[in-house]
Amino acid sequence: MSRISLFLNVFFLLFINFFHSQKLYFEKVDLGNPEFETKLITLSKKLIKVYTEKDSLKYADNYFRLQVLNKDYDGAINTLNKIRYPYVNSYPYYAKTVGFQFEQYILAKQISNSGNFTSNYEQIFTKNYQKLPLLAKQLIPESFKFKEGFSKKEVQKILKDSIMQDSISIKNAVLLCKHFNYHTLISETFSTAIPLLKKLENEEFFVKDSVVVKTKKGNEITLFYVFDKKIKRPKPSILHFSTYIGNNDYFISAAKINADRGYNIIYAFSRGIYLSKDEINPFEFEVEDVNEVIDWITKQTWSDGKVGMIGGSYDGFSQWAATKNLHPALKTIIPAASVGFGIDFPMFNNCFSPYMLRWLTHVKKKTDFDIFENEKKWLSVYNTYYKTGVAFNKLDSIYGKTNSVFQTWLKHPSFDSYWQSKLPYKRDFTKINIPVLTVTGYYDVDQRGAMYYYDNHLKYNKNANHYFVIGPYGHNEAVSGAPSEEYKGYKIDSVANIDLKEISLQWFDYILKGQKKPEFLKDKVNYQVMGTNQWKSASSIDKISNKKLKLYLNKTKLQASKSNLDFISQTIDFRKREDTLQNFDDEKILDSLINKADLKDKIVFESDAFDTSFEINGSITGKVKAAINKKDMDITISAYEKLPSGKYFKLSHEYYARASYTKDNTKRKLLNPGKIETIPVHNTFFTSRKIDKGSKLIIILGIRKNPDGQINYGTGKDVSEETIADAKEPLEIKWYNDSYVEFPISEK
Repeated sequence: MSRISLFLNVFFLLFINFFHSQKLYFEKVDLGNPEFETKLITLSKKLIKVYTEKDSLKYADNYFRLQVLNKDYDGAINTLNKIRYPYVNSYPYYAKTVGFQFEQYILAKQISNSGNFTSNYEQIFTKNYQKLPLLAKQLIPESFKFKEGFSKKEVQKILKDSIMQDSISIKNAVLLCKHFNYHTLISETFSTAIPLLKKLENEEFFVKDSVVVKTKKGNEITLFYVFDKKIKRPKPSILHFSTYIGNNDYFISAAKINADRGYNIIYAFSRGIYLSKDEINPFEFEVEDVNEVIDWITKQTWSDGKVGMIGGSYDGFSQWAATKNLHPALKTIIPAASVGFGIDFPMFNNCFSPYMLRWLTHVKKKTDFDIFENEKKWLSVYNTYYKTGVAFNKLDSIYGKTNSVFQTWLKHPSFDSYWQSKLPYKRDFTKINIPVLTVTGYYDVDQRGAMYYYDNHLKYNKNANHYFVIGPYGHNEAVSGAPSEEYKGYKIDSVANIDLKEISLQWFDYILKGQKKPEFLKDKVNYQVMGTNQWKSASSIDKISNKKLKLYLNKTKLQASKSNLDFISQTIDFRKREDTLQNFDDEKILDSLINKADLKDKIVFESDAFDTSFEINGSITGKVKAAINKKDMDITISAYEKLPSGKYFKLSHEYYARASYTKDNTKRKLLNPGKIETIPVHNTFFTSRKIDKGSKLIIILGIRKNPDGQINYGTGKDVSEETIADAKEPLEIKWYNDSYVEFPISEK
């Protein structure tokens, strides 16, 4: 930096500090004094002449408030338009509503001489609100969320603490004017605006909350529904069926957006949730209860008899549960990031995780997001389980309360009839003859649940009309339908940032209203190839790759050729518990290093650099050949691309599996100590990525031993009952070099 630049920077900082410390005359006067507003306006006139701010947006916002206080209404409207302008293209609905509460106040004040202010305000508010598009209207309630007295207290605090010897700093003067401005706005308009807003909303939409539906067996399901009053004829219905309930205003607001497209929108909740008096037992009765709700919908006067379902995660599961005994009125489903009950939650490849208890504790009449998000509490529970080495079935005791559902689930470590009865299984898929649109992501923890339904639907139903969309999304992004521009350090390709919600609504229009198919869906399988900024389509998943890249795990090399039989040894001492969990979800998709925790108890296999580029499209498969001194183990596999720059790109979510279940997830077959066993690698995560010339592939193979996983000590007993007392001998592994992985690839 040059001396001149340094001087200018120092001068600017000194100027800013001087400016903010500068004092203005202001006689201390109580807020209730009739002269207060006059004196404050005098102060604001002085302030306008000297006020400056480095942050242009902050400056415009504060300057706008000063103009309103000075009754410079034309100037204030001009400034408000300048504040809105930067959002016109990026957030058009937000641009229309920024400062809406001030705008209506200003416009009413401008004509207050020609009539009653309240009457003028109501007319102006109504006219301008009705001109807004629906998505902009949904933002308006946020502008009126402050309670009476909110800014009054701030004004009184500044008057008490910040005026010394009849002077006030410019910084505090700005705050005083700003809070008084808001205090005036609240006092003069909110008591009119809030009920008026509710009235206008009710004129457009019919909202019926707190409906309790009795099932044939006498159980209770609570729901609410919304429809557009402007459409008088019976309409098709879109059903969400969930175990989550929080702020109903949020759900109702979202429902109105879809209702505006000409649908009845219904949100129904599992037994025991909301107003239902039944016991809470998630996943248990959706096979029956969703169809009870569909039956109820078809009997309503506003229903045309056609129902579609949508939702993600648990709400994706509930859609598939409904198809086990398909109701004739259910015409289509759009499951996103669907939980595969018993497939990927609460166990994944027959391995349980402490997360299952964390999830269960927040499923209540009203979802307890506070306990779920209490990271300190859950880190303590996970780490206590890990450090003490107690049996996994004591996890709820560590938490402090026995959980009967948790204990029930643990009694079913195989994918047995308990799980099979809760979702479509094998021949059940032959009867699912409705169109399906599945959405998931490469980094979605429930991707394998979504793939379970997709794969089996196509396997057992040769006429399955099933569309599939997958991209670089995590669980939340797939569920919400709103991708993030950057996901865990990876800036996704711009074409991947699509409006999945709009595509879903277009799908409903296509199926329920006979309109054209969404333009985005070029074929049955639609996938975004990371690194190409392209979407590709194919008629089926087996058409998206044309070759298998087979690589052997030889010592620490990932190589195409098979070597003479050899092995690499590894020792895992389950008694060592120095490593504890420090935080949740610190995963990075693109980073300069692989997380140390991900390397613990693992072996890294690295390929040579590739001399041509190619695409990986699909799920990695393979076979691990190993001999151990115990009867079981939980293996993990992660796959990375090592870029020419040296950075690491994680290709998909981590795979892990219980070795004794890899050949049949319904029946445990223990390993023979000392014998070379073949462990098939399947049910891994789907991905699509262009591998550039000069890149390398990396496979990280190892044992699952960490606080956020159930510990398999290898005795052959029920893993939920094993304790650290079973860790007498370390696990000794010989990983043989005829082990291999196969990447499904596409080459030009």
